[in-house]
Amino acid sequence: MGVLLTSSEATSGHLYTAFVQAMNDRGWAEGRNIQYLVVSARGDVERLDALAKELIVNKVEVIVASTSAATLAAQRATKTVPIVMVAVSNAIDSGFVASLAKPAGNITGVSNQREEALQKVISILHEILPGARRIAVLLNQRNPSYEAMWAAAESACAALDLVALRVVASGREQLNAAVAEIIRQRSQAVVVVPDPVLLNERASLQQLMQAARLPVAYGLREHVTAGGLLSYATDLTANYRSAATYVDRILKGARPADLPVEQPTKYELVINLRSAKALGITIPQSMLLRADALIQ
Repeated sequence: MGVLLTSSEATSGHLYTAFVQAMNDRGWAEGRNIQYLVVSARGDVERLDALAKELIVNKVEVIVASTSAATLAAQRATKTVPIVMVAVSNAIDSGFVASLAKPAGNITGVSNQREEALQKVISILHEILPGARRIAVLLNQRNPSYEAMWAAAESACAALDLVALRVVASGREQLNAAVAEIIRQRSQAVVVVPDPVLLNERASLQQLMQAARLPVAYGLREHVTAGGLLSYATDLTANYRSAATYVDRILKGARPADLPVEQPTKYELVINLRSAKALGITIPQSMLLRADALIQ
């Protein structure tokens, strides 16, 4: 079977490990009854089409697609080989499935409600920093969910009477300019949307954000582990374990069209208290009690 990663293998290593362990738990042992072919775009989405074709040439029986961009590339490469989504945003509007209950094609898996989660991120950030009125929203223009994410962020900011400032970065080479633009627009806080390319560059991004001395909220927990202020998101490792369930059923004869798409129901609020202290931010007690994890 093939695994199509958008981020580098180093960035996605803990997620892939969770997937393989879940496959082992279901009786699939590499070298005995299954072989994995892992290909990675290393944050360059333009490589995904060629990598998806490489998997097809190697006659994989199932493709695990890590993101919306990876799923799109796999969809373009094949209409017959089963594709299991892992961290896709809005699978129906993205054109991957006909419905969640009846996918009706060769694609199934996990579809996140990332637009709604992004709106919650903005709401939480506003509760912590009610005085921050100008909110920069950092997006990857190459992400298939780019427009939907921006619309969700703009709507959430409007509802709270905040000014949403769109800033784009589609790769490492654009991060410096993006942070400079955030500062130029007199942003008082930043929201970084969930995106595999930005996740892949989280260390560099965090260094730049620390230098800018701005509070940053994220749509993925891994950014907060790297030093960001907070995140509100699903557990990506849980998504990969769920993907293993789909692969197991498909390898045992199930059709993707008959396997309903799963939506995560648990979202976690993670707050980095070290980062808050460094920025001189006092987290309200009510928010500390709501948090699922606090990084000391």
